[in-house]
Amino acid sequence: MKKTFLAITFLFAATQLFSQTLFTYGKDAVSKGEFLRAYNKNKAPVTDKERSLREYLDLYSNFKLKVKAATLLRMDTLPEMQTDIENFRAQIVEGYMTNKEGLNKLVNEAFQRSQKDIHLLHFYIAVNDKMTAADTIKVYEEIQTIYAALKSGRNDYTTLSSENPNVSFADLGYITVFSVPYNYENIVYGLVAGEASAPFRTKTGWHVVKNAEERKSIGKLKVAQILFALPQNASTETVKAARQKADSIYKLLQAGQDFATLAKKFSDDKLTYLSGGVMPEFGTGKYEPDFEKQVLEIKKDSEISAPFLTSYGFHIVKRLQQKPIPTSKNDDAYMDALKQRVLQDLRMSVVNEKFVKDVVLPRTQYKRNISVTDADLFRYADSAYSTRKADNYPINNKVIFSFENESVKGFDWLNFVKDYRLKKGETDKEMFDNYVAKKAMNYYRDHLEKYNTEFKYQMCEFTEGNLLFAIMEKNVWNKATNDSAGLINYYNEHKEKYSWAKSADVLLFTCNSTVITDSIKTLLHAGKDWRKIIEESKGKVQADSGRYEVSQIAVPAGTLLTEGSITNTVTNKTDNTGSFIQVLKIFPDNQQRSFVESKGLVINDYQNYLEEKWIQELKKKYPVKINEAVFQSLLN
Repeated sequence: MKKTFLAITFLFAATQLFSQTLFTYGKDAVSKGEFLRAYNKNKAPVTDKERSLREYLDLYSNFKLKVKAATLLRMDTLPEMQTDIENFRAQIVEGYMTNKEGLNKLVNEAFQRSQKDIHLLHFYIAVNDKMTAADTIKVYEEIQTIYAALKSGRNDYTTLSSENPNVSFADLGYITVFSVPYNYENIVYGLVAGEASAPFRTKTGWHVVKNAEERKSIGKLKVAQILFALPQNASTETVKAARQKADSIYKLLQAGQDFATLAKKFSDDKLTYLSGGVMPEFGTGKYEPDFEKQVLEIKKDSEISAPFLTSYGFHIVKRLQQKPIPTSKNDDAYMDALKQRVLQDLRMSVVNEKFVKDVVLPRTQYKRNISVTDADLFRYADSAYSTRKADNYPINNKVIFSFENESVKGFDWLNFVKDYRLKKGETDKEMFDNYVAKKAMNYYRDHLEKYNTEFKYQMCEFTEGNLLFAIMEKNVWNKATNDSAGLINYYNEHKEKYSWAKSADVLLFTCNSTVITDSIKTLLHAGKDWRKIIEESKGKVQADSGRYEVSQIAVPAGTLLTEGSITNTVTNKTDNTGSFIQVLKIFPDNQQRSFVESKGLVINDYQNYLEEKWIQELKKKYPVKINEAVFQSLLN
């Protein structure tokens, strides 16, 4: 008991310390937690932690002062600022509107399932709402008969289905993740090789599926084909003629003729013949089993199959590439692709439903008004849906449910119903649950700053960053650039700062090919004016002149710059351009820079001067006070 009390006391003390104020600026305060969040996002490895924290504390307090100045000027209300904030919010908000843990679980599940393909057999009996009780029982007994037979080991599937006239049987070939609806996929991947599922019911019928066999995933295949198409119910003569044509083209391929050329000339596949027969990359379950089986018989890239027959006609296939499925989650590109497939798949509804139930409804304080019964909701919903009107119903002005600061009335619900396009196949209860989820998600999204701390901080960081840029542009950057008199005065008062190190007047040449650099150098050595050279090059040579400190001039290692010298060519390996320098004059150290020569440096220094002066003014208005005890706790 004593240990428990001490642990709780320690936890409370730690929580209090973490939420304590680290510093104030005027009447505003910054907590230890806020500061650490910013520091940890920007910190680099340090040897002196206290020095690093104090330096960042100075930067962060200055940052908060600047943001306060921008806020007092109401820059956050400017239309362009509001637009930027709303656009940013729209870009990131959906990333917070799902259960990341649930999403990651689905992605990992998809990865595991992608590692193998399953040969799937399907037995099915259709049902409908008009069947009598006796018919329903008969169907159930029949599907149980199928299950029992499979469980006993029978594998004469066609015969088995013919013995039960209501049963449809299909060999679906191999499937993999995303090949079938998620509810089927869960059943299929829950079976071991050779196992049949227990009968399961959907809205359209009863099903039994069997995992006939498994194989390692075939990955992704890239092939080209020449198709000799056959119409449905083709006559024997038509089939024979197509086979003869396929065989003759195959002999030409064996003799070395180009596959793409023959595909363009003879293939009946209107989607691929112009590209030489190249088909889009595909994986397990994309095409019919007969086609997939024959393609997998081709063992090497560039190998060509003999003609084979499917329901589409005769095919000659050339394998271009087979890419295996990654077996490691360290393949970021594959995992990102899987994530996108999951996000676009109906399986996400499982995660979304759980997110609404476990997170959204509790946090938004969803409450149903029990005085409006389901019977009323659904009766008037049916009327509104059939008449396409939502007027003059008793529940119109009644609150049917509410969130923390919003009420939803019957009129809203009935308007939703009359515009709802997916009612068919759903019960009234399912439709109402969808409506509640939709309204709850919209409310949660609109108030996300209140419910998600990470989102709140991200929005705050973006807003404050925009405010900082706007106020710095107004009070420092533009002010310094546009203050000509101030710049000149600052230059005159600090002339000693603006002197040249050892420098040189140079011509910088860039040629669009290294082939012509030697000829340009020859012309320069002969004394030809560089401007004339540029003019006659018709854009092949560009040049610029200027004075640069020697340390800033990029030349090959070991180059000695002397007046009149021309440096060796430096080749840009990316675009094969060549560059070199001609030295016009060398200047010694410590020559005074003119104002024009110093202007860029002066503007930078003047901006720093204005910023420091402004910071001091802000600190007088809003004194920064550090809570030293809380700061010391950062060092532990």
